[in-house]
Amino acid sequence: MQKEKLRTVRKKKGYTHQQIADIIATDVSNYSRKESGDVKIVQREWDKIAAFLEVPLEEIYEEEEGVMIVNNNNSTFNDSPGAGSNVHTFNNELSISLIKNLQEYIALLKEEVSRLSEKQNKPGK
Repeated sequence: MQKEKLRTVRKKKGYTHQQIADIIATDVSNYSRKESGDVKIVQREWDKIAAFLEVPLEEIYEEEEGVMIVNNNNSTFNDSPGAGSNVHTFNNELSISLIKNLQEYIALLKEEVSRLSEKQNKPGK
């Protein structure tokens, strides 16, 4: 899904892909993929872009369809070159069905741990 609202405002204000990429600390090709809808734009990036363009977020924001975005702030991965204090957190994007599957799997593991604990603690062992 292309980010038409974002593209329109960016062009109207005369900014290039490179200028917006610099604001969200990524390379120009990655930003281009974000604006074209191939790569998701996370909330933190939407906020930075809106502030830079000096527009309300609602003027450029377009919701992602069918994707839940999970921020993993403890990760050391990033999507842009840089080191030291410029290391950005990696944002994992997981589908809702994947999250549900993982939750179900965790529940099964908890049941198995409980069953094994009960088996181990039975008298006569």
